[in-house]
Amino acid sequence: MKTRSVVSLTIKLFIGVLLSKGIQCTNWNEIAKESLKNALKLQPNTGIAQNVIVFVGDGMGLSTINAARIYKGQKQGKPGEETILEFEKFPHVALSKVYGTDKQVPESAQTATALFCGVKTNFNILGLRDSVGTSDCNAQKTQGKTAEVSSIVRHAIEQGKSTGVVTTTRITHATPAATYAHAAHRDWESDADINSTLHGDCKDIALQLINDNHDIQVVLGGGRRAFLPVTVPDPETNAIGVNKRLDGRNLIETWETIQQGKSKNYRYVWRKQDFDAVDENNIDYLLGLFNPAHMEYELERDTGNNGEPSLTEMTAKAIKILRRNKKGFVLVVEGGRIDHAHHDNKAKKALEEAVQFDEAIKEAVSLTSQKETLIIVTADHSHPFSLTGYTNRGNDILGLVDEESFKVEPTTDHMPYSSLLYGNGPGYRSPRQNLTGINTDDKDFMQQSAVPLEFDTHSGEDVGIFARGPMSHLFHGVHEQHYVSHVVQYAACLGDYSEDCDYESRH
Repeated sequence: MKTRSVVSLTIKLFIGVLLSKGIQCTNWNEIAKESLKNALKLQPNTGIAQNVIVFVGDGMGLSTINAARIYKGQKQGKPGEETILEFEKFPHVALSKVYGTDKQVPESAQTATALFCGVKTNFNILGLRDSVGTSDCNAQKTQGKTAEVSSIVRHAIEQGKSTGVVTTTRITHATPAATYAHAAHRDWESDADINSTLHGDCKDIALQLINDNHDIQVVLGGGRRAFLPVTVPDPETNAIGVNKRLDGRNLIETWETIQQGKSKNYRYVWRKQDFDAVDENNIDYLLGLFNPAHMEYELERDTGNNGEPSLTEMTAKAIKILRRNKKGFVLVVEGGRIDHAHHDNKAKKALEEAVQFDEAIKEAVSLTSQKETLIIVTADHSHPFSLTGYTNRGNDILGLVDEESFKVEPTTDHMPYSSLLYGNGPGYRSPRQNLTGINTDDKDFMQQSAVPLEFDTHSGEDVGIFARGPMSHLFHGVHEQHYVSHVVQYAACLGDYSEDCDYESRH
């Protein structure tokens, strides 16, 4: 009896500790049975995708998803681990192999070309086959159309669908640029970025967007400096020298002139007040450039009239405009600053961007029908970022490894460490910084890294693909990254699959 009493007391004390941390005792069997019951109800949606939305969390590897899940839950006052992100509710999940033609660990131009254009390619290449080498303008021009690969956005336009590109980065940055541009180097964002002596006279990315892709109906992001002459003051700060173009072209005015010639309703906006005033039911073309460079991190975003809209707000606006087309739409949405925060080893900013990205997905789900809209959530690559330390349930995701867990595997230098760490980047210090008393919750706190670099690199592990809607069951195992584009084309009867799409059997 005494042994039973001791065991009973131990169990009660353990339960008390869990409850004190906000952790409820869980019936794990019931959770598993409920998941199994839902899985048994799954039926493939083999219909045609009238609409497609591809969400790309730039740098959002599986470790980021894990940490973001906990971060989101802890912001809501929960332990965090049990939190389910919106896209984790999607019924079909797969893995994507992100290597490029020439790289084991890729960068974002070649991964975006794979995702949107359906082929793997070389480092820093946008919208071109791997027959073109990095920075080889001459090869790009010589090979011409044979080297170019069309994106799902261009395929959709050719089928009469409406299209849009939304990002929190510069709209000319690698991932969004892959939806419309062809460039032997991702950095050729404006004419000022192309050295004609070294690179030749290839067309810059901003010019390609305005001159060759003005039929993309919604374009929202940052990067207006690539569209305005260096002599023109920035509209937000009125400062001279912020803008970059050396050829004297005002590409925003060019865009407005082109749209005026179409006899369509159009609007260019650069601040939240004007963005909010756009009537989705009375606009055909919307260009929004909300920052000279990248848009602000969510933790630093000015939400006032002269500030910037959120990714969720931009996503909602885009869908409401594009869905008016009875033939459907294709929309690409990038949560681009997850990646930038990781490069700086600033985990809190990265996780906040990931949570905002998830909110945009939630909004898209609420505005669309699963029966007719294929939604894909993926990443272009990951980062050397990990959650470590045998931490207890509910341990602050931005904090230090808790004292109890620290004793399980103490550091050899006897100093505490944060549970989130980077493999390389600017967080390196020698000797290692003692984090006792340091506010690791600060938005600019840099998690420690193992190898000193100015910026952290990408990492080469597989990333997740989460999908719902028509043909989402085609994501089912481990795929090459460029497979994503082929599923989109097949599901929506676009591009390579527009002629052999069996409409009758799929209705």
